[in-house]
Amino acid sequence: MTAFVALLRAVNVGGRKLIMRELKDIAVELGLGSPRTFIASGNLLFTSKDSEAELAARLSAAIGDHIKAEVPALIRSAAEMAQVSRDNPFADHPGSKVLAIFLEQAPAQDALAGVTNVEDELLALGRREIYVAYPSGMARSKMKLPAAKGGTARNMNSVAKMAAMLREME
Repeated sequence: MTAFVALLRAVNVGGRKLIMRELKDIAVELGLGSPRTFIASGNLLFTSKDSEAELAARLSAAIGDHIKAEVPALIRSAAEMAQVSRDNPFADHPGSKVLAIFLEQAPAQDALAGVTNVEDELLALGRREIYVAYPSGMARSKMKLPAAKGGTARNMNSVAKMAAMLREME
């Protein structure tokens, strides 16, 4: 059994409402072990013997049926979440001001070439993530990062907390 987190993209924004209790119920219906949620932004922690691709497909379909909208699920194992936390190239910045943008695949080597409106933001490529530090805060940033399209972001405080929760589930 492996502990995983499903990072859902675009839930509880723009009218795409998903109550976390309902997400947990969906996980139980799919036969996922020990399901639990973390904050209301679409983070489902669970255990399974299934592959990442199979889990993503099943969860996306079930959640999509439930809320009548497409909801991509990016899956990471406990080991991967711990690695994302360890690999944070901006660990000297507050975790609340650093995002890991999770992607389905590794970002292209030139993924940062299309970035526009950069002020003091710092960017770095990860394995299947793009890290962004916002020294002046995210709210005032005007940065556009085309390579992040289709991804979903979590701040490093949340990444570290989910990595610890997943470690406890293994």
